[in-house]
Amino acid sequence: MKKVAIPLGKNNQIEDHFGHCKFYNIYTLSEDNRITNVEQLASEKGCGCKSNIGSVLAKKGVQVMIAGGLGTGAFTVLNSLGINVIRGCSGNVDTLIEQYTSNLLIDGGETCGHTHHKKQQCNHS
Repeated sequence: MKKVAIPLGKNNQIEDHFGHCKFYNIYTLSEDNRITNVEQLASEKGCGCKSNIGSVLAKKGVQVMIAGGLGTGAFTVLNSLGINVIRGCSGNVDTLIEQYTSNLLIDGGETCGHTHHKKQQCNHS
């Protein structure tokens, strides 16, 4: 069993910046990568590296975070808690989790410098 979190934005789209999200979808995946449960988690105390959201996600058993933009601090905190981050993703969260379960998402490799002049993309193999 594996748990994957995606920061949820408006209209079922991934939140462009991890530090701005108010909710997460947490997907529980079976051994054969089928979705067995979806839970929505509110980020009541804010988000990003200055909140305790990383610890909350880790306590819930999250092992992977599919993210849009996120800063180096948040990336470091999540990694230190054993949460692997796939950065630079965009689009519909249902599509992203399907791509993940089909092994089609690859980390975009860059953290956000908070300028947002260009969008980084996670790669689809």
